[in-house]
Amino acid sequence: MDLLRFITAGSVDDGKSTLIGRLLYDSKSILADQMEAIERASKNRDNGEGSGRSASAAPVDLALLTDGLRSEREQGITIDVAYRYFQTPRRKFIIVDAPGHIQYTRNMVTGASNCQLAIVLVDARHGVVEQTRRHSLIASLLGIPHIVVAVNKMDLVGYSQDVFSDICIQYNELAQKLNVTNVSYIPMSALNGDNVVDKSDNMPWYEGQTLLNYLETVEVDDDFNVDQARFPVQYVIRPQTTELHDYRGYAGRITSGVFRKGDAVTILPSGETSTIDAIEVAETHYDEAISPMSVVLHLADDVDVSRGDLIIRSDSQPVVTQTAEAMLCWMDTKDCKVGSKYLLQVGTFRTRCSIREIAYQVNVNTYEEIESVESLKLNDIAKVVLRTAQPISFDPYNYNRATGSAILIDETSNVTVGAVMLVAEA
Repeated sequence: MDLLRFITAGSVDDGKSTLIGRLLYDSKSILADQMEAIERASKNRDNGEGSGRSASAAPVDLALLTDGLRSEREQGITIDVAYRYFQTPRRKFIIVDAPGHIQYTRNMVTGASNCQLAIVLVDARHGVVEQTRRHSLIASLLGIPHIVVAVNKMDLVGYSQDVFSDICIQYNELAQKLNVTNVSYIPMSALNGDNVVDKSDNMPWYEGQTLLNYLETVEVDDDFNVDQARFPVQYVIRPQTTELHDYRGYAGRITSGVFRKGDAVTILPSGETSTIDAIEVAETHYDEAISPMSVVLHLADDVDVSRGDLIIRSDSQPVVTQTAEAMLCWMDTKDCKVGSKYLLQVGTFRTRCSIREIAYQVNVNTYEEIESVESLKLNDIAKVVLRTAQPISFDPYNYNRATGSAILIDETSNVTVGAVMLVAEA
């Protein structure tokens, strides 16, 4: 059974947490004790949906399934990334519930980084707003292959087809600016369950799929990179015991592609070459392994390999450079300035780097490229040029999300301060 990892995003009070609760509730994925807990919690708080509905209209607040922090329940908003797991007979799912408030945009970036699909919620009363644009921009930058525009709270606009159509037109203009092509539109009411799991009788004009049906059937096999075989080394295994005197294995997770016994490989950044002598998983040997398997590779030659090195198939070379262009989402309260120095981590490899140039900042409302920017503030998105102390190996992010992604780390605090998408050699 395959797995779909998807994120829900939107503005505050668009109903993200309620939508997830509805998905879990209507698909019979809530345990009895969980249901009893949220029933008790619902009685002890005012309705925090911010929708104008009375509490009696929704005796059980399904949003509490994901809003696990006490402060979230008090404020009625989601301030951290919450994960939920469920499955149907057709597919397994991991749901990432991202914050809607603008100050938590960085949480959305981290939550969406490994997702294959994004559900962008739009309040039918308000249409496309700033956070819709911001989250769509992030989804586009992160290369999320599938986007579902869930037009929620249709019950508050009388299930109007015209309202739904107008929002589709608004978002389509936005998608064209972002060059996003795989977009689906679903009208729904998460509170009442319209078109979430079950087909709605209130919108007979809508002939498309329900949200769950779409999630179960969307094709995701083509979203994985199978051509560029990449293996960042996490650990070198040398037991040096009497029984395993000559044992040398390189442990890690295959981030993309396929490795087979006998493949010619290159170790980067050194450029040394060898062939795969064996592929081991839990002391069992295999002829091949694919992403995202965690394996131990054995090489035919005694070459110098250490943590942070990248083992690749020799017939598919990445970019190796010390100067790279990248899209950067700034995630720290301290400003990012030209000349600032950080640690750059690509896969398991770390090196010092500096911000050589801020090429432009992206206006999240108009997607305009603003030049002559001297610094970046929290949640700003920009194209920058990085200069590294050692050569880094990567594939452009739009070709390989696994090896084109990186993070910036503050050397003094060890805090992650930037999400990086490497796009080209500068």
